[in-house]
Amino acid sequence: MAWKNVDAIIEGKLYLGNIQAATSSRSLTERRITHIVSVCNDPIPAEVPESGIYHLRIPVEDVDFADLLIYLPVACQFIDQAINSGGVVLVHCYQGLTRSATVVAGYLMCTQRIDATQAMSVVRQAREQVWFSAGFQEQLVLFELCKYAPTPVDPYYVGWRRRIAAHFAN
Repeated sequence: MAWKNVDAIIEGKLYLGNIQAATSSRSLTERRITHIVSVCNDPIPAEVPESGIYHLRIPVEDVDFADLLIYLPVACQFIDQAINSGGVVLVHCYQGLTRSATVVAGYLMCTQRIDATQAMSVVRQAREQVWFSAGFQEQLVLFELCKYAPTPVDPYYVGWRRRIAAHFAN
């Protein structure tokens, strides 16, 4: 089965895709994308103000220990404000499989008050090739424990960061 560059999570409102979806003017135009969340460091044309597309960059690498958790509240707020104002959002990373899927799952958790397992299931149903790494799954559970607002002083967040630091110190 061939993987698609983009899939609807909420038809006409929220899409999950890869870098090709984010760089294809046809893909963006067909879906009427007004907002893009880039969960990677790869540049895209929509970053320039002249594109007319609102853009949020989350500079996280695709590795288990990367701290995506601290960015989830900003991403969820960006997506929610876009949708509530009539916008259409594309969330992407390079392959559209891990980081972007985690952000979309976090958004569903935050707005629909569902747990991490349910949110990941919804995302998988829409885009079956997604893969939630163990590290990102843990961050989604922590996102709920932090009541969708992790901060550098939140005990759950601090404890998780200490465990990550200790793991890499050994």
